[in-house]
Amino acid sequence: MGKRAAFRLQPVLELRRTQEKAAAQAAAEAANAAAEADRRATEREDAVAAARLPAAAAPGAFLAAVTLQRLAAEDAAAQRALATATTEQAELVRAQWTAAAQRTKALERLRDRHAEAIRLADQAAEEKAVDDLVTGRAGRTRAGSVPLPVPLSVPQEVPWTE
Repeated sequence: MGKRAAFRLQPVLELRRTQEKAAAQAAAEAANAAAEADRRATEREDAVAAARLPAAAAPGAFLAAVTLQRLAAEDAAAQRALATATTEQAELVRAQWTAAAQRTKALERLRDRHAEAIRLADQAAEEKAVDDLVTGRAGRTRAGSVPLPVPLSVPQEVPWTE
């Protein structure tokens, strides 16, 4: 009908969408890093579990094997700690992505409400224009014409206030 009002927050909505996409990409990268760290930790733990001390060896060789196995176990524990920290970091990044998505969704709801308000205003203006046309015609009769009588077979409106 009339001039359509623009959604003034459209640039902010586009910025929020861009931020959400960046946060989603960061969350995906963090999840991949966490999965890779967990895989490396599992490999180290499996290597420690599979290592066996020699059954018969000289005392120096046995001591070296025990020391090597202890170092491998410490390395596996450090790798597991790193995997845990990486997983926690991935959860924080995912929470940031969720927050960005919620901010975007809130602006999208505002945009939808704005569009609905414009649609309702246009509809009301159209209905008013039609009503004005109808009531304007009903109030006018042609010059020199006599209103036509309504046949009794046509149902008449009965006032309810009598």
